This record gives sequence, structure tokens and C-alpha cells, in this order.
Amino acid sequence: MHIPLTIQPVLATITQELPTQLGDTLVGIYLYGSAVWGDFDDDISDIDLLVVLTRDIDDALFARLDTWHQDLEARFPAWAGRIEIAYISTTALQTFRSHNSPIAVISPGEPFNVKEAGIDWLINWYTIRHQSVVLSGPAVATVIPDISAHEFRDNVRRQVGEWRDWVSHTRDSRPSQAYTILTMCRALYAWDSGTQVSKRVAAEWAMQQLPAHADIIANALIWRRDHRELDINHAATYRFAVEMVRVVGEKIGIAWE
Repeated sequence: MHIPLTIQPVLATITQELPTQLGDTLVGIYLYGSAVWGDFDDDISDIDLLVVLTRDIDDALFARLDTWHQDLEARFPAWAGRIEIAYISTTALQTFRSHNSPIAVISPGEPFNVKEAGIDWLINWYTIRHQSVVLSGPAVATVIPDISAHEFRDNVRRQVGEWRDWVSHTRDSRPSQAYTILTMCRALYAWDSGTQVSKRVAAEWAMQQLPAHADIIANALIWRRDHRELDINHAATYRFAVEMVRVVGEKIGIAWE
């Protein structure tokens, strides 16, 4: 797989410096997402990384990593807010089906923080297990347990069902509506194929599968690219996000209530 040249200096810095920050706690670093799928967009794509640890992050390690993240973004301002790294222990990955465990995450739109990860992260782990690049450490199959395509599809369906409630939070944000519409495209593609692809690839595929909604999907791609635009009537496009959640839900057997 060819890693985009534009992000290689960032990845080189991360893979060189994280071992110093983490010491013996580090198990492996794995790149996934559009940088691996071959659909990376320098203007809007994120750099997605999973860092696997021998143990959960404690307060001291969290503070050290928080400072390091701020320094990293200062050195690579073009990627500020678009470096997404999740830190989780090997134990948490092996037991995610049975209970939640701490995961420390820095991602677009939120600061470095600790949350809980359990079965709701199955789609992430399935995707990384099957579609990632090892930057450091052992093969990803040794740290993420096997996940069947059936489990993957079941969780895609569950998440689409949850969007029936979540979509209401996008009423006043057209970028969030675009994210919703494109996420529904990816969900439908994942349900159909058992694999993940980028938002753009899924959108282009979904326009062929849902011709009556092709204009909605095409507009979502435009709204995603124009996310910094200020003069927007956000509420005017909310109905399109609701419509896509309903349509995709019905396609995979979820009744709209």
C-alpha cells in the first residue's frame, strides 16, 4: 500500500517520538483510514492511527502525551486538528466484547480525552484488523482478535439504528448533516460488501444504488468540502440528513419510527 507522500513526515515523526514518550508501554502503531484505502485528500482527510499499549494510560502518561500532541501540531500546523490517534491496551482489545475499557483519543473536534470503548468500537477494530498498515510493532492480527463479517454487519446495522436519534443533533450544522449522509453511504456499502471504504468512494457507489437520492449525496460531498463556509442556512438542509438515515435504515431492515 502506498502511503501519501504529504503525510509521511508526520508519520515519521510520530513513529520516531512515540517510543520515547511511551517506553516499554508501547506495543504497536497502526495506520488506517483513507491514507490506507488510497483515497486520501490533503485538504479534508484525517490521519488515523491506533496505538496499542501494554496497559491503560494513567494520569501521568496522559499528561505527557497531551503536551506532546500540542507540540506535534505546532510543528505540523497544516495537520492541526486532523491527527486522530487512539491509545488502548492489549487487554482492552482482547476483551472489548465483554466489557468497556478506557481509551484515550485525540480527534477532530475534540481535545485529547479518555472515554470508554467496548462493543461499540467493533467496526473500528474490524476495519483496522483487515485494512491497516503496521508502522511499528507486531502484525495487527496479534493484538486485535478475529471478528467475523457477520459481527461486522450486525454492528453496522446497530449503529444505523442509533442514527435515528443522533441525527437530531445535526439540525443546526450542515457539516454534521454532510457527515451523517456520507456515513449512511458508508454504512450501506459496509452492509452490502462487508468492508469499509472512504466516504467519497462510498458516496459514489451509493449514488448508483440510490439514484433517487443521488443529488442529496452529491450535495453532501460539496458541503463536506465547504465546511468552513459561514453564510449557511443550516436548518434548511436538515431534512436531507433525516431522509438518508431513514432510507438506509429501511434498506438494511430497520423500520423508521
